[in-house]
Amino acid sequence: MIVTTLTIGGMRTVHCVRAVYTALAAVEGIVRAEVAVGRARIEHDGRATADALAAAVAVAGYEVVESREERRALPLL
Repeated sequence: MIVTTLTIGGMRTVHCVRAVYTALAAVEGIVRAEVAVGRARIEHDGRATADALAAAVAVAGYEVVESREERRALPLL
């Protein structure tokens, strides 16, 4: 599982949050998304690239200012 955290410019209201969440829902590979004013945390299987996420945010009318990606490993038992 990969977690990508986006810093998003131009978001100011709950309407902005809904618009970004709805746009991200169209990106393949997303398992879970948490969106708040100015940021989004997306868990995905790797198909949701930084470019695809930025394009979805742009469709909603906002701009990704920063993108950070971390890979989550499953613990070995």
